[in-house]
Amino acid sequence: QVQLVESGGGLVQPGGSLRLSCTASGTLIGIYVMGWYRQAPGKQRELVAVETTDGTTKYADSVKGRFTMSRDNAKNTVFLQMNSLKPEDTATYYCRLLSALSYWGQGTQVTVSS
Repeated sequence: QVQLVESGGGLVQPGGSLRLSCTASGTLIGIYVMGWYRQAPGKQRELVAVETTDGTTKYADSVKGRFTMSRDNAKNTVFLQMNSLKPEDTATYYCRLLSALSYWGQGTQVTVSS
């Protein structure tokens, strides 16, 4: 069983920055990739950034150049550095780990508002 715990969300003004963290615990076996998704009220969950098996990171067009995903393997943690935040970035952000199975975190709220 794998558990994912996100942190780092909050309220920020437009143009501001936040850094989200997601730490995986439990039995991690084999190759896995991690990603960040978000869901705004009344909308479907969408991909924000995801690792690929060739070691690169794929970003949604809406966040390219503003968001950066990174990983600390020693701590089983991934980060999402979000800069130049916009009101349309407001959503609940979820971490996902994909191996043979798919695991989701509980989500962390990000609100961008003046």
